[in-house]
Amino acid sequence: MANAARQRVPTASRQVLRVAAPVAWIAIALCGCSINLGSLTPSADKDEPPRLISSSNIAALSDTIKSDPNNPLAYNARGAALAQAGRTEEALADFDRAISLDANYAPAYANRGHAYRQTRRLDLAMADYQHAIALDANHAPAYLGRGLVHKERNQPQEAIEDLTKAIALGPDGAEAYYNRGLVYQSEKQDQQAIEDFTAANGLMPQQADPLVARAMSYLALDKTRQAAADLDEAVQTNPQNAQAWITRGLVYERLGDKTRSVGSYARAITLRPRDEAACSGFARVGGRPGQSYDTF
Repeated sequence: MANAARQRVPTASRQVLRVAAPVAWIAIALCGCSINLGSLTPSADKDEPPRLISSSNIAALSDTIKSDPNNPLAYNARGAALAQAGRTEEALADFDRAISLDANYAPAYANRGHAYRQTRRLDLAMADYQHAIALDANHAPAYLGRGLVHKERNQPQEAIEDLTKAIALGPDGAEAYYNRGLVYQSEKQDQQAIEDFTAANGLMPQQADPLVARAMSYLALDKTRQAAADLDEAVQTNPQNAQAWITRGLVYERLGDKTRSVGSYARAITLRPRDEAACSGFARVGGRPGQSYDTF
C-alpha cells in the first residue's frame, strides 16, 4: 500500500489521496455496508487507555522481585506490565502469586479479572471482580471491569450501574465514561451517550474513538453537522483510524458533499482495503479506482 495514498499534509492545505486501482476493485467486489465502532479497553492497573510497556520496565520489576520475592505489590505491578505488553499468561502467573502471598489484596484480583476478561474468560473475570469488590467496596477498577463484563454479556442496566459507580469513585477514568456512553448508545439513549463521550474526549483528547462514537449519536439525533465536526477532528487526531474515515464518509454522504465523502471512503480503503463499509460507500458515491480525491 506504499503507493496507495499520498502523505497527509497540514489541514490548512488541500489533502489529496489516490486509491490504487487493483486494491479498490478487489475491495468493492466484497462490499456490504456496516458501521462498527471500536472499543477501548482499560489498562491492567487503572482505568485509562493502554500504554506501551517497555521490556526494560518489566526487567526492572523483575529485579525488584528478586530482591523482595515475597512482596505481593511487586508481583501485581509486574503482572500489570506484562498484561499491557500482551504477555497474558505470564501476567496471570504473577497475579496468582500476588494473591497467594496476600489473599486480601483487592488490586491483584481486579487485575487478574482484567486479564481474564481480555482473553474472553468472562466467568473467571466476573468472579475476580466480585472478590475484589467484596474486599474493597471502593476499588474503581473492579467496578469498571465488572461493568465491561456486563456490557459484553448484553446486560445494559447492570453495566450502567457498575460504570456509574466506577465514575463516582474515579471521575478521571475516561474508559468508564466511554463505555457507559456505548451502553447508552446501544439503548438509544443518545443524549446521555453524547454527554459521556464528551467527558471521555475531555479526559483523553488524543483518542479518536470517543469522537467517532459521539458522531454516531449525533447522527441518531439528526445533528449531522455536529457529527461532521467531530469526525473532522477525529481524523486529524488519528489519521490512521479507518473507522473514523468510514464514518466521516457516511456523514458527508448524508450532507450531499460527495467530494469529502468519496475522499474519506478512499482514505479508509487505503487503511483497510477489504472493509465492506468503506468499499461500498466508495462505490456508492461514485469513487473511481486510480483517481485522486480531496479529504478536506
